[in-house]
Formats: sequence, C-alpha cells, structure tokens
Amino acid sequence: MRRAGTAGRTIAASALLLALAGCGSAGSPGRGAAGPSGASPAGGAERPAGAGRAPGTVGAPTAGTQEATLSRLISLGLPVYCAGPRGDMVALTFDDGPGPYTPLALRKLAKHGVRGTFFLVGNVLSRGPGMPLRERRQGAVGDHSWTHPVLPALPAALMHDQLARTQTAVASASGGRVRLFRPPYGARNPAVDAQSKALGMLEVLWNIDSRDSLGANYAAIADNVRRGLRPGAIVLLHENRGQTIRALLAIFDELDRRHLRAVTVPELLAADPPSEAQVRRGPQGCPGISGAPRAHG
Repeated sequence: MRRAGTAGRTIAASALLLALAGCGSAGSPGRGAAGPSGASPAGGAERPAGAGRAPGTVGAPTAGTQEATLSRLISLGLPVYCAGPRGDMVALTFDDGPGPYTPLALRKLAKHGVRGTFFLVGNVLSRGPGMPLRERRQGAVGDHSWTHPVLPALPAALMHDQLARTQTAVASASGGRVRLFRPPYGARNPAVDAQSKALGMLEVLWNIDSRDSLGANYAAIADNVRRGLRPGAIVLLHENRGQTIRALLAIFDELDRRHLRAVTVPELLAADPPSEAQVRRGPQGCPGISGAPRAHG
C-alpha cells in the first residue's frame, strides 16, 4: 500500500497499520486468495439465470427517492452501518476493485439477478478499463480513496485529495455522479466524516463482515455472511479475492432461502431508511449486528 506525506506521517501510519490485523492491499488478490470456482460451496449448484429470485430492480424506490434519502443522511455527517430492519432487502458491497476477478463477479451477479455496490480504488481504475461503467450498470459505485491509506493518519489536505481525486475519477470512469464513500479498513474519525460530507458523499460502513480480507476460505466467507444476514444488512465483501467469488453462490442460496433481495445501498436505504437515532448509535443501531467494522476492509 502506498503512502502520501512526510516521513513522520509515514511512521505514524505504519504504526497504526500494525494494529490493524489481517488487512490486505488494495487492487491485488491478497493473502489467502484462491482461484474462483464455478461450483457452489456447501452443496449448492449453478442455477438458471434469475432462478428463485426476482431482479433487485423490482419494487425498488425511485431514483428521486433514493437521492432524497442520500441527501438527508449525508446532512447528518455520520456513517451509516445498516438500513432499517423492516423490509426484505440487503446490500452486498464489494471493496478494492476493479481487479482481475471483477468480470467474473459481475457475470455471477447478473446471472442470478443480484445487484451490488462497488467501492473503487482510484489508482487501480486503469487496471479494469470499462469495469466501473459495467459495475454502475449492475448496481452502484462508490469512492474507496485513491491509494487505500489509513485516512485518519493523513493531514486534512491529503485526506481531501484522497477522496476528491477518486470521486472525480470514478464519476468519469462510470459515467455518473458518485454519492457513496467507504474509508479503507473502516478507519474513520470526525475529520474523515467531515470530508465525506463536504464532498456530498454518504459514508457507508457495514454490519456484516465476511472476513474475506482476513484470509477466510469460501466456506467460512459464506458462513460468516449467513450468520448475520437479516433485513437491512450491509455486507462487506471484496471483489479482488477468488475465495469471495467462489462463495457468492452459497450467499445467493441463503438469500433465496430467507426470501431476501440484494439491492444497491441507495435502494436499500431508500426502501427502509435508518432513523436519525439509529444512525447516531453507530454500529449499535443495527439489530443483531454481526462483524461490525474492525479496522479492515
């Protein structure tokens, strides 16, 4: 992972990184990643396109409703960890792309009628030309910083550059406005919150951690998601890990079993918005929380 700043800031950031167990580098398959497999874990099997699942666009809130919800939540200047618990929707989110597994992830999502939200790293956009546009068509895209640093370790000017530069680049590459942001490793503080708000982006964290960036294999990734899955959940995954791609079919099977639909983060939040009180409670505002941010991702 590359760093910006003086030697002193580099030392401080390195010390902080030593405390962040299990993190992986942006834009590479990372430790513990294995090649994807077409077989479904836990005994699942490939199914015809859309089998057992209505496309995520069915019954989704209108674009105007989504925009109004995002604007209201952005005005709070706080991160969102989940939506309300009353609907039948969840959001699968994928960090650190685009990467070599992105085309396969998109094919699997499209085949099974699943929409995703993709938080992209600015300095790897050139590795996947055309991918951000495809990801927007498949769901939604967001800002995941330029070089995947620990943002609270940076001075304000460099922090702003990390977010603003990526927001511009992702908007250009994907053909649309970028209104979502996720801090690398889930590392945030009031300064990070303020930068996201100033740039008109909603800071999106998660309440279910698949642990894929910590080296979990495909069966463990699917099991970690299953244990916490419930309406309103936001799930942390990574699109640059083969084990994650292999786990997707088992996750899709679980969505079917529980009669849940995977939609984008804006669709999820607009369909069942978290209350201001829920947002202010942070991760504790998510019912049955499973694997809230632990400074990785």
